[in-house]
Amino acid sequence: MSSTAWLTVFVLAVFLGFEVISKVSSILHTPLMSGANAVHGVILVGAIIATGSTTDNVQLALGLLAIVMATVNMVGGFTVTDRMLGMFAKPKRAPGDPGASGTSGSAAGPSASTSSSSSGEAGK
Repeated sequence: MSSTAWLTVFVLAVFLGFEVISKVSSILHTPLMSGANAVHGVILVGAIIATGSTTDNVQLALGLLAIVMATVNMVGGFTVTDRMLGMFAKPKRAPGDPGASGTSGSAAGPSASTSSSSSGEAGK
């Protein structure tokens, strides 16, 4: 395949990818990114295989650049997906937090002292 054909395929893939991604609603971005991360893993393996079969130094340099870029893209995708999923996680509460379970002892403290002081005043 000639370099003009490769460039044409690349440009068409960029335009197609942009059109597909821009039409996705915001609620579907996390599942879409999870699927994209799997695709990026396949792209990384393909870049490794293609680079391993090169004989020219220019092809080797371009292959190594493709491997680095695919790795950064895949790791960044997993990082962003993890942060997005973290936004939907329930917040963890500290043991002394009033909303946390098992803190009934701290709530009983003030009411017990109030009831003992009020019963002492009632006896006077």
